[in-house]
Amino acid sequence: MTKYLAILRGINVGGNRKILMNELKACITGLHFSEVSTYIQSGNVLFTPPNQVPEASLENTLEQVILETFGFAVPVIVRTVTEWQEVISQNPFWQTPVEHLHLTLLKEPPTPAALQKFAENDFSPDQFAVIGRHVFIFCAGKYSDSKLTNAFIEKKLQVQATTRNWQTVLKLAELAAL
Repeated sequence: MTKYLAILRGINVGGNRKILMNELKACITGLHFSEVSTYIQSGNVLFTPPNQVPEASLENTLEQVILETFGFAVPVIVRTVTEWQEVISQNPFWQTPVEHLHLTLLKEPPTPAALQKFAENDFSPDQFAVIGRHVFIFCAGKYSDSKLTNAFIEKKLQVQATTRNWQTVLKLAELAAL
């Protein structure tokens, strides 16, 4: 069976949209998913569904069960563990110290027009590379000081997104390999 990662957007930030990870794990296990585990409070879930299911279907299922269980909508982005490993290998900034790296996951590929318009911006000294459904980000300083925030990327590329620091990206790959 294929193992997946679900990355939730915007939970447990500033005391809003609170979801305890043990409750999230229980609600996903209730879908008859196996090998369910979570990592930190930002909403990172590893799991194996009982059947082979398209990512979009898993995203819809998880969004619906979260809405029903917790009473608010949460965008969910799903990737296979294999895809996650491929994404890590695609990072064009891999030689940069890990604390300067971030990954924004896009729910779907942006349109060519949105990509073109986004690429016209200069974010120096920060840099980015859009590869498929992922935006690799190098921040010269702190992510919080960068213009390349999740909200900005969503607005400019016109797709739902969520961002993780590179340490979390690597830790999820490590946990998925166990």
